[in-house]
Amino acid sequence: MSEFEQLPDAVGELVDSFIAQPIIGNEYFGVTQYTFWMAIAVVILVILLFAFKKRQAAHLVPEGRFVNAIEFLVEFARKDLVIDLLGATWRQHFPFIATIFFFILINNLIGLVPGAHPGTGTIGVTLACALMTFVYFIGVGVKRHGGWGYLMSLKPAGVPFPMNWLVWVIELFSTFLRLITLAVRLFCNMFAGHVVMGTFAILASLFIQRLAQGVTLEAITGAGISLMWILLLIIIYLVEMLVAAIQAYVFSMLTGVYVQLVEEEE
Repeated sequence: MSEFEQLPDAVGELVDSFIAQPIIGNEYFGVTQYTFWMAIAVVILVILLFAFKKRQAAHLVPEGRFVNAIEFLVEFARKDLVIDLLGATWRQHFPFIATIFFFILINNLIGLVPGAHPGTGTIGVTLACALMTFVYFIGVGVKRHGGWGYLMSLKPAGVPFPMNWLVWVIELFSTFLRLITLAVRLFCNMFAGHVVMGTFAILASLFIQRLAQGVTLEAITGAGISLMWILLLIIIYLVEMLVAAIQAYVFSMLTGVYVQLVEEEE
């Protein structure tokens, strides 16, 4: 059987490995591989932040690549994700938006570790993040306009009846749709990236297996093909690092945009 004929079965096993399975407990109450790696990501994030605060407090001026790198990320989240979008109310929303940003970023990066299953690789976690964002911006809208006032703010002023109520229904639907789009966008990007990287890794391993069985012209040719797949895998890996950062940015930016929309007077 050729390597390409073996590929469908290997990819099928790869996709099956992404299905959440309990590693502690059972399917009704337990810890899945995604929950486990999400906990690892949170622990790493907490350690990094405490180490950052300790080193930052030791000097008046930031010193070292680690401190400067974390300060760059914090300043990026503060300015680009909060101040530029929310203006005067940025301090109120910075803790939540920054937390969402760093949580998603660290989980996405953990997903680049071979064998890891990050929280953002399952729809359950991305849906939970989206739900927290949804509840947060709805809460901001209700706090600012009142419950009924927020609902009526979805109905545009100056639009004649009955078009104003039709637009209100569309806006109400689109508001709830944000919950789904936030969750699905993040999950699909992470899941698809992991499948692509895994597929190229499988291709590389399938072609190089023949070389382990004996040095022949066919085996050497297969090893050369494997080298090509490995080079492509490295390129995809670098692209996925960028995607990990972009997806954290997009999710957090949209959170800021939704907060900005509900804070508007009109």
